[in-house]
Amino acid sequence: MAEMSFIQYLLIQAISVYELLIVVRAILSWFSPSPYNQLYRLLIRLTEPFLSALRRYLPRSQVDFSPIVAILLLSLLGRVVQGF
Repeated sequence: MAEMSFIQYLLIQAISVYELLIVVRAILSWFSPSPYNQLYRLLIRLTEPFLSALRRYLPRSQVDFSPIVAILLLSLLGRVVQGF
């Protein structure tokens, strides 16, 4: 197997961090965090564009499946990047 380039490494690390942000946001949503908390607001600002784009294509339900789909898609993207 060929060695991973620096760009591939950076992309994989960025994908991993973004996956972690989505997981943290999903877990925090179970506890109804304060909307005035600056860290939570930053987390929303970073993850909402991707999650809201996914919600447009998912059926509406009482459970938001967009974080699960996002993590699956990001994992797939990470594997594709790693494979090149």
